[in-house]
Amino acid sequence: MATKEIQGKKVVLVIASEAFQPIEYGVTKDVLEEAGVTVITASDRSGGAVGTDNSVTPVDISIDELNMADYDGFFLIGGNGAMEKLDNGTVYKLINQAIKRHIPYGAICIATRILAKANAIPGKQATGWNGDNALLAIYNAHDVKFIDKDVVIYGLLVTAVGPSAAELFGKAIIRTLEKVALGNPDDSDGNVYLQVE
Repeated sequence: MATKEIQGKKVVLVIASEAFQPIEYGVTKDVLEEAGVTVITASDRSGGAVGTDNSVTPVDISIDELNMADYDGFFLIGGNGAMEKLDNGTVYKLINQAIKRHIPYGAICIATRILAKANAIPGKQATGWNGDNALLAIYNAHDVKFIDKDVVIYGLLVTAVGPSAAELFGKAIIRTLEKVALGNPDDSDGNVYLQVE
């Protein structure tokens, strides 16, 4: 259901050109579009991106061409390819530009590690996929506090654990976009922890 506050807002979803998580991408995209948000799909290369299920998704723009001044949100999608294709200086720069512009940003699943490795979220609270038991060491090394919840909203930062939380991730992005649109970009209502029911 579209809300007038975020109607026409443009959000970038970044997927790896190979082995992105299609549920995290597809469900998040659907939730955002149903709310009236325009979703721009970006990747490390233009053309098409291949999901972990071998589906092919059209890419609107390569990350090299993104100008963060044109967008209202920036989010990384997980999947096996995220760390190989998106864990780089170009993405780090875009994350930090989003933060400087005071727009919602974040990641889901394994891609939350990229936020930490970009040194973009020190002192903040986040969740993420920890199936390999490596997340806590990465977060600790970058002064990020791990919260064991499906979705965590910390100011303009939105993080989620994986495919099972994709719908909730999309709704949390909408909530954060609405907060900014209503002139309340700070975290005056405290941190928000959400669980899939």
